[in-house]
Amino acid sequence: MTAPPPAAPPPSGGTPAGTRTVPTDPSPPPHDTRRSLGAGAMIGVGLMAAVDEIVFHQLLGWHHFYDRSTSQVALLSDGVLHAVELVLLVAGFFVLADLQRRRTLARGFVQAGLLVGAGGFQLFDGLVDHKVLRVHQVRYGVELLPYDVAWNGVGALVLVAGLVVLARARRRARAAAGR
Repeated sequence: MTAPPPAAPPPSGGTPAGTRTVPTDPSPPPHDTRRSLGAGAMIGVGLMAAVDEIVFHQLLGWHHFYDRSTSQVALLSDGVLHAVELVLLVAGFFVLADLQRRRTLARGFVQAGLLVGAGGFQLFDGLVDHKVLRVHQVRYGVELLPYDVAWNGVGALVLVAGLVVLARARRRARAAAGR
């Protein structure tokens, strides 16, 4: 019986095949505040778009995303909005899962992003879509002012709440970093 061949030397600076190195720095990786904020914003925009579409487009039937054409075009525009909201939700949750897996999730920044995204979507929809582009209104056949004030007011409140949460998260991150 012959002896097995000698093991090949490890590549320069490496470890022998099949072995693992143990990191010498036990501290957790730093939080990824930018990606955490972005993931929250994607989810916030997607959630608010879903609420708008489900409640106001489908359940109440007050408007479609684009009301200035035929009902077929209106339904198509709702379908496009739905597809975009789903892509944002799925992408946001994938980024969130990746941050969690890497242990770099900054929860305060995710919460801020969620509120900023939701409020920003609502305010953009109310000001740009409703008033500037006039692709649709909140509701037809009624006095619009109370609906516009409520729609844009809620969006502004959610956006401001998100900015407050973001400021707190940034303060906490700076304090944790020792600055």
